Amino acid sequence: MKIREVIVVEGRDDTVAVRRAVDADTIETGGSALGEDVYARIELAMATRGVIILTDPDYAGERIRKLVAKRVPGCKHAFIEAELGTANGKFGVEYASPETIRTALADLHSEYEADAQTQYTVAELMAAGLLNGPDAHARRAALGKQLRIGLTNGKQLLKRLNMFHIPRAQFEQALRALEEQQ
Repeated sequence: MKIREVIVVEGRDDTVAVRRAVDADTIETGGSALGEDVYARIELAMATRGVIILTDPDYAGERIRKLVAKRVPGCKHAFIEAELGTANGKFGVEYASPETIRTALADLHSEYEADAQTQYTVAELMAAGLLNGPDAHARRAALGKQLRIGLTNGKQLLKRLNMFHIPRAQFEQALRALEEQQ
């Protein structure tokens, strides 16, 4: 599988894992202290080929994702669930199987300006038990897995639902699936 876009990853081990899965070029951030040279390469990649952000499902990975997306608008996002990128008690892109990486890259989310059709509110998420209550964390985790938008806190969930224009029908179907699982 050949990927046209350049994939932004955290480090060398992530590049090795991505290249085991697909034929792609990567840019390594070298951690969350991104320098101007890294931003310049990502901006050039975006202008010429497009960019996919594929970072670890942890705090540092999410921080890198936010920094890059803020500086380079229009990036596509690929997510690997922590349990699918785990080996020897550690997790990250480098521990994901080639199949898991291919699946994440096949199910991309793009950023768009919000519109009335897909503008979610805090009140809606509260009513769905995603922001409050004893099961809110578990419900967000299950919803993020179903929608393939990654593990989020409440604020991130609202932002990703709106940013990726998750269709209401898809959101409601995922909520119904949550109810059936309980």
